[in-house]
Amino acid sequence: MPIAASLLAAFATAMGCGARASDTRDMVQLAVRYEHGEGVPKDLPLAIAMYCEAARMGDAEALYNLGWMYANGRGVVRDDRYAATLFSMASTKGHRDADKMLRYLGQPGAEGPECIREQPTYSTPADNPDDDDFVGRIIADNPDRRQLVDLVNALAPRYNVDPRLALAVIATESGFNIRARSPKNAQGLMQLIPETAERFNVRNAYDPVQNIKGGLAYLRWLLAYFRGDVALVAAGYNAGEGAVDRFRGVPPFRETQDYVRKILDRFRKHSHPFDESVTAPTAMLTARRVEAKPR
Repeated sequence: MPIAASLLAAFATAMGCGARASDTRDMVQLAVRYEHGEGVPKDLPLAIAMYCEAARMGDAEALYNLGWMYANGRGVVRDDRYAATLFSMASTKGHRDADKMLRYLGQPGAEGPECIREQPTYSTPADNPDDDDFVGRIIADNPDRRQLVDLVNALAPRYNVDPRLALAVIATESGFNIRARSPKNAQGLMQLIPETAERFNVRNAYDPVQNIKGGLAYLRWLLAYFRGDVALVAAGYNAGEGAVDRFRGVPPFRETQDYVRKILDRFRKHSHPFDESVTAPTAMLTARRVEAKPR
């Protein structure tokens, strides 16, 4: 089954539709499910993130639905100016219901919400001329993977994780295979072992959304624990943070060292912003800084 079809089917049987439409339409359909809790747990922030992502790509239905959420204060602070702008943008793309809403709200008087005016905090490699177009190659190799790329782009900013880092982990861990399972029972896209899945409240590691959320939560924690050191974060993801602490750096395991190299080759950054409120840093970093000071 193509990845796009597998992604849609994995959310719930209530989805009731295959991946026949465009990428943005598929994303809007998923967003509607999460907005209303149809076959999946209701998740308004995720629905909004997906609407924003599709709206940035010019999808009229996404613009209309996002306008409806602002007009009704659904998951966001009510803002009739934003709603009117979104309905106006949807109307110019031929959305008839948007015309009707404009009669009640009047003419737009704002640029629209920030999520459609600006790209996410972290750009993808396809937007960055300084790297080797990692995301572009992911999609070129298999166009169906765009569904997963869009999903990561929608979710990662919620965890303050660069989508490129998450995509590098997915590419290295599972090669974008939703059903991947390792000999050590690591499961799904981001290869969560059962202990990690439980730690980050993942009930079904083969559900793409749950798996990516769990992997992102772990990356956010590792980034705080290792204070944004990508090599240590990658080593921790592969071998566990305890192994990194024991060896006071990247463990001398060939698998882990190869893994770190692959992540750095794909992500192309050695440091990453982190939220220090997530967890205290490892004592190992403090000890290393003390040892490095000249006597």
